[in-house]
Amino acid sequence: MYNDNIKCGLTEKINGVYEDTHNVQAYVWYEDNFLHDEYPHAHQRYQLTYVEQGYQYLHIDDRIYLIPQHHVVWIPSGQRHATTSTATDINLKVLLYKDVPKETFYAQVHVFPAPTVLREMLHYASKWNRSVALDIEKEQFLQAILVSLKYFCEENESLQIPVPSDHRLKPVCVHINKQYEMGLDLEELAMLSTMSVRNLQRLFKQETGLTLQKYLQLIRILKSIELLDTKAFTLSEIAFKIGYKSLTAFRSSYLEIMKAYPKVKK
Repeated sequence: MYNDNIKCGLTEKINGVYEDTHNVQAYVWYEDNFLHDEYPHAHQRYQLTYVEQGYQYLHIDDRIYLIPQHHVVWIPSGQRHATTSTATDINLKVLLYKDVPKETFYAQVHVFPAPTVLREMLHYASKWNRSVALDIEKEQFLQAILVSLKYFCEENESLQIPVPSDHRLKPVCVHINKQYEMGLDLEELAMLSTMSVRNLQRLFKQETGLTLQKYLQLIRILKSIELLDTKAFTLSEIAFKIGYKSLTAFRSSYLEIMKAYPKVKK
């Protein structure tokens, strides 16, 4: 299907396939109320995305990454990915690079909170939004961001949602994602997986690196981020909606995953 759409400055001739017609080493593409294409796509430019408002999910291979507000994600060249979000508003700041240093860091996906200095640099770069003209200051400034990324990166691996490959575990994940507020019924989950409780627990940890309880905790916190984004509930209301018996328990669990306490957005 031929679209010939312009997305982040790249021309999409066929769904998921992008053509880069720009000669500049790097450019900036900032967009409010970003519309996602949920189908997998790839491009040759390396991509740095900062979520200024809202949140998005990044789907890559057997992993789903949550990129909350004020976090960045680095996506290597040629990496197939898809993005989804149910956020009310999502504002993104995207930097696209043609060439990067030949270091392992730039060949891998990274998700991490943007420190204040990086946020300020990205804000300053807005003066070149959507400009693909050659500009020496722009080239040098965007290069400085690129070189500094590995020093800013404090990876939060808790934001990675594992997707098990064993078909017996998929109904278990689906059930937890739908019934997260109810807690774990190990006997019911074992029945869904057609395994014993012991074998289910062993295989789930082997496939995902998480216990069932840790997976439930992760899903609950991700759901809380979605509820926080609506600005419709207090922290106590959110805590009970996602299955916690107290605000204290929710705040402790959120801190463990997000490395910060939850805040109601204004």
